Amino acid sequence: MLAELSISGLGVIDEATLPLHPGLNVVTGETGAGKTMVVSGLLLLFGARADSSLVRAGATTATVDGLIDIPSTHPAAQRAQEAGGSAEDGLVLARTISAEGRSRAYVGGRSAPVGVLAEVGQHLIAVHGQADQWRLRDPEQHREVLDRFGGEVLGERLRAYRDVYDRLRAVRSSLSRLRGEARDRVVELEGLQVGLEQIERVAPVAGEDESLRTEDERLSHADELRQHVGEAHTAVAGHDDDGPEDPSVLTLLARARAALESIAALDDSAVGLAERAAEISHLAVDLAADVSRYAADIELDPARLEFVQERRAELTALTRRYGPTLDDVLRWSETAAARHAELSGADDRITELEEEEGALEVSLARTAALLTEARAEAAERLGEKVTTELHQLAMGAAVVSIEISATDPGPNGADDVTIVLAANPGEPGRSITRAASGGELSRVMLALEVALGEGQHGPEVPTFVFDEVDAGVGGAAARAVGARLAALAQRAQVIVVTHLAQVAAYADHHLVVAKETDGLVTASDVRAATGAAREDEIARLLAGTVSDAAREHARELLADAHS
Repeated sequence: MLAELSISGLGVIDEATLPLHPGLNVVTGETGAGKTMVVSGLLLLFGARADSSLVRAGATTATVDGLIDIPSTHPAAQRAQEAGGSAEDGLVLARTISAEGRSRAYVGGRSAPVGVLAEVGQHLIAVHGQADQWRLRDPEQHREVLDRFGGEVLGERLRAYRDVYDRLRAVRSSLSRLRGEARDRVVELEGLQVGLEQIERVAPVAGEDESLRTEDERLSHADELRQHVGEAHTAVAGHDDDGPEDPSVLTLLARARAALESIAALDDSAVGLAERAAEISHLAVDLAADVSRYAADIELDPARLEFVQERRAELTALTRRYGPTLDDVLRWSETAAARHAELSGADDRITELEEEEGALEVSLARTAALLTEARAEAAERLGEKVTTELHQLAMGAAVVSIEISATDPGPNGADDVTIVLAANPGEPGRSITRAASGGELSRVMLALEVALGEGQHGPEVPTFVFDEVDAGVGGAAARAVGARLAALAQRAQVIVVTHLAQVAAYADHHLVVAKETDGLVTASDVRAATGAAREDEIARLLAGTVSDAAREHARELLADAHS
């Protein structure tokens, strides 16, 4: 539950701390004292959009802090921990707004995006006000209320229906795309077929272009290569008739080797030089042999040269169209073959999807019927509960029912859900979007919340906030509203901003927003009202002024509320 709320620099509130307790917490105060700022502070604390106009005149920032008393295993605490905050000894939330409009959020002592506050808040608090009453005028909200009341069974059927619905939409989208692409598919297939046949005819091999280029160079320059190889071989190995005027590399190395070996025989320090000369001589012999083998491999083959050049021309034609390299051509061939197979099988795929579409339509009808059945059962129970609640809210003749009518299947089923109110005997029931007055709508909303809170899973959140939910009611109806809020407060923490003494009398904890001014500056603070102070506040709510008669009436009201 929310244990404490601190507000600074927000609207007319300079500094205020609201100690909150389990049960029913009521906030009252004169018009303009700042009761609305309490709700605004709560909304900001749980992720509402910031507005710099909320910052108190003359202040640089507005700050709202909240202490939430929850175990570390609570979903809100776990989300805070995921955001890097701590929730070991309760969860601390904070929100600041600068006069320039900048906003910052803190979760469990750590800075966090404002969105995290909203994610934490959805597990902690539900705020209801006049805007929520108007929200009930949206027919789609009626379905959401019923589905929330239906619990896990209805929720499972709704999820099952949505799974089928989403798959059916995907299948129909694929069918529409494939059918629409039929003409383009034929043109693309023809283009792919031509390319694949051309590549298949040439049958290129990876790396073939480079090997053919090398071979083309050798065949094209065979005569020149032979001439240069002959010169190289002569320089290394010489001719059989070499003379002293034209010695070869091998001849010169032999002389050098012999001389160094003679030196080594006389001086051990020259042994290394003789060995190196011998090593170079061996390498020269190997070089001469390799040059000879290279010369033997050079061939003059005009037919082979013509074949190589024609083959290179074929490969070049492919790379110009599907390249720029032969590897790109091969990759295009693989991709095109896969795309060709896909397009060729499109007709088969259409047939498969049509069969799946038919099966899904049957499944959708079946899951929709099961969902409607669950909603009908929940609708009967919810109507009875809300009607019972309204009888205790001074609407004893009112009957609420939830009507379900068939509609075209949509994301949430094939049902239109309408909350119907017959406010008086003999009147036909009409949707509360048209039938309910402001006061009736307030009580219907409260009755719905109490009924939802009494569901088998209990309240969805531990704290409910009602901002003048009693607007438009008075007298016995107002007392009934207070009693039902007190009933809801037995299962969850309830915070109510009210201007009715009949509601405030039921409070377990009464807070008063008081406005003070020195003629220049107006500020409000919040204090707990107990004993005589509470009697005076109830008296003020009853009569507008505090008199002995009003105090007596207040004491009677308090005694009656807690009897």
